[in-house]
Amino acid sequence: MLFKKLFVFLFFVVVFGLEFLQVTRSISPILFQVLFNKNIELKKSSPERINLLLLGRGGGKHEGPNLSDTIIFASLDLKNPKVTLVSLPRDLWSADLNGRINSAYAVGETKRKGGGLVLSESVVSKIIGQNIDYGIVIDFSGFVKAVDLMGGIDVNVDRAFDDYQYPIKGNENELCGHTEEEVVTFTASNSAETELPGFFPCRYEHLHFNKGLQHMDGETALKYVRSRHAKGNEGTDFARSQRQEKTIKAFMDKVFSLQILVNPAKIVGLYSAVNGSIDTNIKQNEFDDFIKLAQKFQHAKIQSVVIDYGDQRDKRGGLLTHPPISGKYKYEWTLIPRIGDNDFSEIHEYIKCSLTRTDCVVSEIP
Repeated sequence: MLFKKLFVFLFFVVVFGLEFLQVTRSISPILFQVLFNKNIELKKSSPERINLLLLGRGGGKHEGPNLSDTIIFASLDLKNPKVTLVSLPRDLWSADLNGRINSAYAVGETKRKGGGLVLSESVVSKIIGQNIDYGIVIDFSGFVKAVDLMGGIDVNVDRAFDDYQYPIKGNENELCGHTEEEVVTFTASNSAETELPGFFPCRYEHLHFNKGLQHMDGETALKYVRSRHAKGNEGTDFARSQRQEKTIKAFMDKVFSLQILVNPAKIVGLYSAVNGSIDTNIKQNEFDDFIKLAQKFQHAKIQSVVIDYGDQRDKRGGLLTHPPISGKYKYEWTLIPRIGDNDFSEIHEYIKCSLTRTDCVVSEIP
């Protein structure tokens, strides 16, 4: 799931927040009150809630440029400003797609332009049991450019970690000096992902992050939030979610720092960089209301919820499980609901609880 909370922040602060800043710099306080102290007229899943689907894709030269690396359901409580973020693993299986949910955007786009968001919203809505009002897609390049334009960000890394399986862009299919026959033989006899870096050293790079406050440029920050194969606890989706939360905070601190806000060139450049990397079904005439929404949620509480298979080391239960690799799942490593294939009822109840409470727990399987 690329960037977890990062998308919410990029969406509200960078895409609309910057436009908000540009508007407020040029109008009087009285006119501002007239324009922005109005009711928000956006589509709503309920009178007090707006739901968004946030997707992160590789784009450009990344392998599978339209596959979603990050899938986040963001629900905005309008009455008591709070954002609930529900992260879904990209490997979750969808019977409707006959594939993993990270393929929904790609499949939809092959049907017609704009179909990616339509199909993604339909698939995710069925899984989470919630309506989706709007969708936003951002590619990796937009995030990297935004961070670099600000001169990098400072992230507080809780634990040092290593990841020996971070993919090198453009090298996904390199043979690394082997013949095709050797690759076929290796693939047939080795199913463990941990063996891949040793056989294909040119496909992967070794990431290492030290503990403490670290200054990161765009590429480094992207690697920090995308790392999926770190050693120890940092290799879990839960830890990945926490890293992304820290990156969001660092990004927010930088954007709202005095030196950024008083520099019009950086504001315009940041907006342009991200705007060119975004696909959305938000209509032009709805932008004003999203500007108001951005202001309302500038200091909102953020609650993060992860739908995964849990972690025995942390004694944390999960709602998903690994089914045996078989033809039913195209011989792919995937995840399904722990109570049964294509039965998302338990996930529905957990998300419904999480939208109104902070003490929801994953129960034991009956």
